[in-house]
Parts: sequence; structure tokens; C-alpha cells
Amino acid sequence: MCSDIERADPARQYGKWGRMEIVGQGFLARNLRPIASAHSGVVVAAAGVSAAGGTSEEAFAREAGLLYELIHRCKEKGHRLVFFSTASTGMYSTPGEPGREDGPVFPATPYGRHKLALEAVLAASAVDYLILRLGHVVGAAQPPHQLLPAMVRQVMSGRVRLFRGARRDLIDIDDVVTIVDRLLATGVNRTVVNVLSGAAPQIDEIIDDIEAILGRSTQRTYTATGGNQQVSTVRLRRLVGDVAGMGFDKDYYRRVLAKYVPSYATPRSLTRGEPEAAACDRQ
Repeated sequence: MCSDIERADPARQYGKWGRMEIVGQGFLARNLRPIASAHSGVVVAAAGVSAAGGTSEEAFAREAGLLYELIHRCKEKGHRLVFFSTASTGMYSTPGEPGREDGPVFPATPYGRHKLALEAVLAASAVDYLILRLGHVVGAAQPPHQLLPAMVRQVMSGRVRLFRGARRDLIDIDDVVTIVDRLLATGVNRTVVNVLSGAAPQIDEIIDDIEAILGRSTQRTYTATGGNQQVSTVRLRRLVGDVAGMGFDKDYYRRVLAKYVPSYATPRSLTRGEPEAAACDRQ
């Protein structure tokens, strides 16, 4: 995902018999391809807005247009549509009760409001659908604006800018793919599922671990942040039994960082983009 929204031709990618149709060419799309042969009659909209901050209305409009097109196509074909939303602070921003899929949400950012609006369009349609609100997905070869590569660049530069008191729930892309595979296999339909570990460490703890992995120390500056709402994974754990074996405990994020941080500290990775202000809030 090198731009705010991936360019995709739904007419070209849709309708190949016998395989899950993945619309998009970016990070999520590439990682979902290995399970495509197991899920015919499913269309995955993996070409949406991928930057939580500073996204243009034009990018939002492109994603909305793509989703409307896919809804019409899925209705005609009788296919199920998978849409990726967000479980970040852009969506869940009110401290207190854990954020639930069936509870009220008060998105704090244009990105969160955009995703919630598209969720409503899909829920009001006649198609079968699965909406997945993702945490901060981490994996190899991510776009430079996303959370982990942005944080590694900042640590390597010696200076990081953080949102004070922020928490970020990291989840390995391999675990995301397993969860999607299981949800589709069991026929979960017309529902929203939070997909994240459920254990969100403080952003300072994440930086501490990245520094330890890379043998670096940084100068930290802070800016104000909004509320951090805990996000419920009760529905996820009920629907996907495999979650119990994924190690979603308080040290899960450390294992994810150890797995992927070194690959983002290479010279090639560091030249993919400049350190970004407040990048530690990226989706």
C-alpha cells in the first residue's frame, strides 16, 4: 500500500470461479492469497485506505466507490463480502467500558468516522458480509507509513515523537490470516468482529523494546493524545477457538516485535521514507 488507497479493477479481479476474490495488491492482499483457494464465493475488499492520519477526502471517496461497486456485484452473484475496518483509537476512543462490536462507538478521527460510515452502508445492504475491525497489524514488507516501519525509522534516527499515554494493540499478520481463514470456514456472516490481541501496551513500552532489539536509545518528545479505550475480544474468542493458542498475553507484542523489527532496520527499509511526525499513531 504505497498510496492512501490501492488502485484495483474490481471488474477484472472479481468472478474467477473457485477461489476467494481478493481486490487489491497491497500488504493485506498479498498475505491473504495463500488461503484464497479455500474460500470460493467470497470477495475481500483489501484495497482500502491504509493511513490513519492525514488522509484526503479523495482517498475516502475512492474507497467508498469501490465498496459500493463490490456490494452490487456480490448481490448479483450471491457472494459474501469481507471488509476491513479499524479497531484503533480512531474508532474506539472513549475510556470506560471495553469497546464492543455491538456497542456504541464515537470515532475520534476522520479515518474512524469514514470506516464506521462504510460499515453502516454494508450492514444496510442485502449482501452477506463480514466486517473485521483490525488492530495494528504487523508483518514483513509493510508500507512505510504504517505503525512498525514508521516507529523503527524514528528509533534509528535517534528521535521519536509520541502521543502521551497512548496504547497500541499489535497483531501479527500471520495470526490475522489464520483468524480470517477460520471465520470464513465456519460461515460467520453479517457480523462485525474485533481482530486484535486484546493486550495493548503503552507506546513507551513498545519503543523500549524496539530500542533493546536494535541496541539504540532515543530522545522522546510528547504530544497530547485522546482517550484510549480498551477493545473487547470476547466475540473473537468465541468465534475462533484457535485464538486460545495464539499466545495473546501481555508479552505477545514483544514476540511480534522480535520477529519483525530487525527487517525494518536494514538500509533499504530505512530509505523507503523519512521519519514522520507523530508516526506512532499510524494504523
